[in-house]
Amino acid sequence: MNGLDQQQYEGLLAALEQAQQHLLAQVEMDVATADTSLQQLEASPSDNASKRVLHQLVQESAQHNSQQLRVVRHALAKCGEGSYGLCENCGEAIGYARLNARPEARFCFRCQSMIEKHPPH
Repeated sequence: MNGLDQQQYEGLLAALEQAQQHLLAQVEMDVATADTSLQQLEASPSDNASKRVLHQLVQESAQHNSQQLRVVRHALAKCGEGSYGLCENCGEAIGYARLNARPEARFCFRCQSMIEKHPPH
């Protein structure tokens, strides 16, 4: 069992669904911004350099948002499987305080700390 009561679970599920919608909108905006920045005509080499930097920043933002969207979708899939709130490493309940702070958390505090101290190579 994940240690969550129904109200806590429903609140976390709503937070995940809201995060998913927000990230989908961000990804769509990133794609539109990237397309627009590529279509604009430039007049000078410095404008072209600025355009390349802006495009790179937009792509980095899009990659970050896409990765976050994958993480949120993974958490939502775990809700559907009934394994949401359980650590993917040790199987123990993650804990409401951690999930409330990071609804997409995959690991309990102890396992997350170990992973951060000794990252896989």
